[in-house]
Amino acid sequence: MITSKAEIIREYGPFPGVDHVHGLTYDGKLVWFASGERINAMDPASGDTVQSIEVPAHAGTAFDGQHLFQIAEDRIQKIDPKSGRVLATIPSPGGGADSGLAWAEGTLWVGQYRERKIHQIDPKTGAILRTIQSNRFVTGVTWIDGELWHGTWEDDEGDLTRIDPKTGEALERLALPPGVSVSGLESDGRDQFFCGGGTSGKVRAVRKPKRNAR
Repeated sequence: MITSKAEIIREYGPFPGVDHVHGLTYDGKLVWFASGERINAMDPASGDTVQSIEVPAHAGTAFDGQHLFQIAEDRIQKIDPKSGRVLATIPSPGGGADSGLAWAEGTLWVGQYRERKIHQIDPKTGAILRTIQSNRFVTGVTWIDGELWHGTWEDDEGDLTRIDPKTGEALERLALPPGVSVSGLESDGRDQFFCGGGTSGKVRAVRKPKRNAR
């Protein structure tokens, strides 16, 4: 397994009225992060929050290109980011023990923290399509270029772990500095990850490792 130190490019926050960052996603322009009773939209260029949606937001957040998906205790809400309306809800696979949330391949991917699992689920029904077993606690989840990454907070150590999506084997680990946790996780689709900072109330940008050309 490849192990290296995570390179934190930038820190955002803390933000007014936010004492905990839960889930996190990126819509191509704005970073959306959950903070308990609302979802906040942040401009990553300026670091300013430019919008908020009052909706229960206790864990993972995802974006499918049009809608936000937000875990609220034992359910997942589908939300119109323009109006803030909740359009639909489905049960979450962990029944309230869920953590990260991502959108890929037309489906939702849901992390379960202490179970060390990632479930691929049907976004319309919540039915579990398959389950990947990791060997680390799972916080945020994201896909980028066919790679599956998840955040970890275990034994007071935070890291970003790339796992084999078929076997769950850990392939690569980016270790965060001591005491720095990661809650939500999302790729920007290019060269960095956005990471929720848990109880720090911050969001961090971490550089994605470059792949050597073969």
